[in-house]
This record gives sequence, C-alpha cells and structure tokens, in this order.
Amino acid sequence: MREPKRPRPEERKPAWLKKRIPRGDGIARVERLIHENALHTVCVGAKCPNRNECYQMGTATFLVLGDVCTRGCRFCSIPGRPPAPPDRSEPERLARTAEKMGLRYVVITSVTRDDLPDGGASHFADLLDALRSRLPHVQVEILIPDFQGDAKALELVLRSGPTVLNHNIETVPALYPLVRPEASYQRSLELLAGAHAWGGIPVKSGLMLGLGEHDDEVDVVLLDLHSAGVDLVTIGQYLQPSSDCIEVQDYITPRKFNEIARRAYQIGFKGVAAGPFVRSSFRAAELAEKVGVSCSAIRSSL
Repeated sequence: MREPKRPRPEERKPAWLKKRIPRGDGIARVERLIHENALHTVCVGAKCPNRNECYQMGTATFLVLGDVCTRGCRFCSIPGRPPAPPDRSEPERLARTAEKMGLRYVVITSVTRDDLPDGGASHFADLLDALRSRLPHVQVEILIPDFQGDAKALELVLRSGPTVLNHNIETVPALYPLVRPEASYQRSLELLAGAHAWGGIPVKSGLMLGLGEHDDEVDVVLLDLHSAGVDLVTIGQYLQPSSDCIEVQDYITPRKFNEIARRAYQIGFKGVAAGPFVRSSFRAAELAEKVGVSCSAIRSSL
C-alpha cells in the first residue's frame, strides 16, 4: 500500500481553490424544500464546494437510502455505521420535491448499503418509477454503488431506465487500499462494462486527483474506463471534508486539469469535465448533452 506523504506548509490551499459562496432566495427555497420533505443531499453530506451554486440554479443531488454508510471510505465524511431500514416513503417524497423544484434533470446517488440483499437496487427502481409518475419527461441520472458485483442488482437498475448510469472509479488502483479499502478497482470496472454491454444507456464515471496518484496512473485509469465503455468522465480535485479523512497530497493546477481533459478526449470519451471544482454530479445535465440527452429548460424558476 502506498504511504501518503505529509503535506508541506507551502502546499496550503492555492488561490484557484478559493470560491465565493453565493446566497439568495433560490438557495433558501431549495434548502427548505429538502428539509420539509425529510430528504438528504450529497451536497451537504459530502460537503461539496458547489452546493450553494447548484441550489441557486435550482438543482440538487439527492442522497437516498439514509445518511449513514456501511463502508468507511477515507475520502468521504458521511458516517460509517449500521444504517436504518430503507424508508419506503422516500421515492414519493423525492418525486414530490423534484416536482415542486421544477426539475427537468434529477441526479440521485446513495450511501453504500452492503446490508441489503440487492444493495439498494430495488429502491433505485422505485425512485425512478415515482419520478416518472409525477414527471413523465424528467431525465434521471443515477450514481450507484458497486452492489458488491451483483449483476442482477445492476440489471434491475438498468431495467428501470435511467437516462445516465454513473459509478465513480474514484482513484487509481494503487491507492485503493488506502482510499477505498472495502472496494475493488476491478469490480468497479466490471460494473461499468456491464452497464455498457446493456446498451442504450450512457455510462459515466469520475475520479478525484490530489490523493498521491501519478500522472501515468491517471492515464491508465482513463484508458481502462474507455475500454469498459464509459462515455462521460468527470475529474476533480480532492478536498479533505473532515479531519478524519485522508489529507490532500497535491493541489492540481487548472492548466494540468485542462491537459488531462485534452488527453481524455484524445482517448475517445464523448464528454469530459475536468477542473478543481468538478464533482461527479456538478452540471450533470450539461455533460449529458454530450451524448445526445435533451436537457432543455433544466433550470427551474425558483
């Protein structure tokens, strides 16, 4: 396992990572709707630096199946402890909230639920059914866990007809024991390849930089993802969300992100989002348009 280096004092957060946090009525309304309907968002759970910007645009990435996780990935601040049973009212509450927000493109992710027989796949299917019942023309991107490699769970999700199927590879193989000790790089690749083999549903993945990876390792991951049939890729800067999480090892410059994006397009990806503030679901609708998804009027009139 690769040992992390200790960041030097001069490696404090650089100027390009200092972001002004906007406020406004749109943000307050989204926060109120989410709270009133007892929902969770990954925006808050993962302490995403873009959350207020997304709220101002009237969008949010919903976090389902609870707010605690059965795994303990070292890049995430979501608590890792035994979760409660799935809330069967959640699909309808989420659909109602999306309707009130006027959403045309909805992103749903979840905590990892290794305690459930299907890893939560049936809950994703119920969510898609509830959304399409209220919003027949809504586009839905789902960001799923690895389901512990269960092909039947993946098939159940794909049969429910998501617009985009997303599963993050997160980091390079050599860092998995340090960053994702309970996950498997190969298992994630196989899930992505299985989604691609299904056909007709664009496949998306993402990774974080700044965890101590080497440039050549990033290129290998991009080649692996493309070979697995991934269409869209997001590449962003890892930022330590809490003192319990792994420390940042490197801050990647915007110029380097641009170079990586150029290489990714050369490899053959249809859509690439790369930059310090890029996250897997940030401006997801815009990236989906790269594979022909119609996302007109996605912004709600908050």
